[in-house]
Amino acid sequence: MIGRLNIDSFWAVIPAGGSGTRLWPLSRSTAPKFLRDLTGSGRSLLQETYDRLTPLVDDRFLVVTGAAHEEAVLEQLPGLAGGGVLAEPTPRDSMAAIGLAAAVLERRDPDAVMGSFAADHVITRAKKFTEAVHTAAAVAREGWLVTIGIQPTFASSAYGYIHQAGPLEGHQGVGLVDSFVEKPSAEVAQGYLASGGYRWNAGMFVVRPTVLLDLLADADPGFAARLRSIAAEPETIAEVWPTLPKIALDNAVAEPAAAAGKVAVVPAEFGWDDVGDFDSLATLLDAALTVDSEGPTVLGDRHLVKAVESSGLVVPNSGRVIAVIGLEDIVVVDTPDAVLVTTRERAQQVKQLVVGLQKDGAVDLT
Repeated sequence: MIGRLNIDSFWAVIPAGGSGTRLWPLSRSTAPKFLRDLTGSGRSLLQETYDRLTPLVDDRFLVVTGAAHEEAVLEQLPGLAGGGVLAEPTPRDSMAAIGLAAAVLERRDPDAVMGSFAADHVITRAKKFTEAVHTAAAVAREGWLVTIGIQPTFASSAYGYIHQAGPLEGHQGVGLVDSFVEKPSAEVAQGYLASGGYRWNAGMFVVRPTVLLDLLADADPGFAARLRSIAAEPETIAEVWPTLPKIALDNAVAEPAAAAGKVAVVPAEFGWDDVGDFDSLATLLDAALTVDSEGPTVLGDRHLVKAVESSGLVVPNSGRVIAVIGLEDIVVVDTPDAVLVTTRERAQQVKQLVVGLQKDGAVDLT
């Protein structure tokens, strides 16, 4: 049982990046999915992430986002004004973003433990999430890099996996990680599910800032040194940032640290979804929203959708009426300057369409 929710010296780091291309045209590079309300709650995914973590950290937040989104982030989370947002000049992937936050916290709070939680994920069963974070923070204080592993509910080939090698001595229920596995084939994922030794990798890491930077320094001392130099002299970020490697934290630190026996996993059973495409969004909304037994799921004003013998997902986002007749598992997203029509089965291919628009120079649409 957890008594006090707030965790001493615990900081929430929220990487808020990416453009969510598989959710185009709802998500754009100028207004990515973490700034959107995708659950019908009236709060954006970023705001929901903030709300979920506030009881654990109070005001100890660092949101790392692109310079182009800094103003929008502060508009949605005005409490972060005065040092709560770190603006990246350009995208350099998760190691640079989370590493910069670690370097800042290393100087700001010597007792800090940080937890990195993406801005664009949906989590249910808040009590289970809180319990997992409390456990992860306690283990991280002992010098471990800790990840929170999600109990798989199906054999997904869209997620990476964490393999638990055995129990971590002295911590009931916590495991020792020996490897991180990239997105497998459907057949391999089925084997993972059957074995019971694998968890979904949601990219949630809890660690002391110095431990993270020292693990990075083991593989790339120059990378760690440059992050620390930016934290010491923030005015140099424009000059130093472009020299940083573009690499994910998983590849830069988690994988080699797991091979060296330095990573622990806290198994968790809360609901989790990274809202990767319109098919997963439809599944999420079907479970979360009160919908009619017949007709498509609607994200937005249901009065704008007229459906006859149809199913799927409809997003009315332009104020126009959308009529759908005799179509199964359709996806219709209506925005003022673009309309997407596809099926749930082909939802992953939306990214290909966006790439084509970018090649055509239609930057105003992407």
